Amino acid sequence: MTTTDPSDPSSASHYSHYRLRVTAGPSYSPDTHKTVPVNAAETLTFETPSIILSLCVRIKHFTGFPSSSPVTAEKYFTSERHKWDQYSISFSFIPKVDIPGEDLVFGNDFDRPLRDRLPPGANQALRIVKWWIDPGLDGDMYADQPYLYGPALSSFNVLRIGDEVIPKEQLPRPTEGNNEKHEWKAPHASAEDFHDTIVEEGCEGSGCEIRESLSIPADSAARMKHFLTAANLSAFTFDAGRLYQSDFGNAYLDFNDFSLKLPGFSLNVLPYIDAKTHELRYTLKNRRTGEVYGVVVFTLLFGEELEQAEREHGGSNTDDTGKKDDGKEDKTGEKDGAKEAKAGPDNIPEDEDDID
Repeated sequence: MTTTDPSDPSSASHYSHYRLRVTAGPSYSPDTHKTVPVNAAETLTFETPSIILSLCVRIKHFTGFPSSSPVTAEKYFTSERHKWDQYSISFSFIPKVDIPGEDLVFGNDFDRPLRDRLPPGANQALRIVKWWIDPGLDGDMYADQPYLYGPALSSFNVLRIGDEVIPKEQLPRPTEGNNEKHEWKAPHASAEDFHDTIVEEGCEGSGCEIRESLSIPADSAARMKHFLTAANLSAFTFDAGRLYQSDFGNAYLDFNDFSLKLPGFSLNVLPYIDAKTHELRYTLKNRRTGEVYGVVVFTLLFGEELEQAEREHGGSNTDDTGKKDDGKEDKTGEKDGAKEAKAGPDNIPEDEDDID
């Protein structure tokens, strides 16, 4: 019997030879992670000394693990705002300490160098991402531990500022060795039913006073642009005890065929995957202290890893009617609230190495 070498990407060059698994946890350590029930009616919640974080992940045409996960989240992906999106990471979180707006960042990071696995045009792709999707991104993809972060306030596609749900006096400042839990103090609906919530830009209760006092625009795109200004970032604080909800996703990363589709640039990532570079990690963390608040990892399983996972989970994903999704849909549109369209990719600087 011939076995598949999981370190040889040529042995699994077609996307049908891969399956996706999503895990999440309160730290980088896999030991703290749980498998995310993608598209399912279940919300994962983690608590650290500094934050109570609930999350859900939605992926259109999902064919990964667990096999019990639905193929899609129909309510979400048929909504007007998200009908072109391919995936979503939604957070509902309550800080247990004040977090300066300029310190909370969200983005991708990696444990190992990628410089030898980056495809031709990687600099151009990064330039398009910064120009078209998120001008606030900053990072170094050629570092020993590559990263690409943006301020959460300008990176989240949707941000909702809620009311104070846990009085600050009930949230003593965390100290070393103090693992006291406070999740039970939060309103039931803030976490338990979050999977059924489509987060809308806006506010609740005293959160509306914050948006008004800081002149935060009501529109998502305008709010993201507002927080590209350093002074506006510095003026904002994620208050301890207050509920915040966010949504992040786009139409450009397609987990159905593992491709990156940007304006004027398309790339299939499979030829550049090996045993060390088959994970995409999203991290919510404190830029200044380095403290990690939440981690979501998308792992492409193939070869022996895939065979083992299929033995454990088996089956295939189905929609609500029990039918298999064929994964074919027009994905050429752009989501509501995106930045104004530019003249086209010709406006992008030509020097691929000129990235600040």
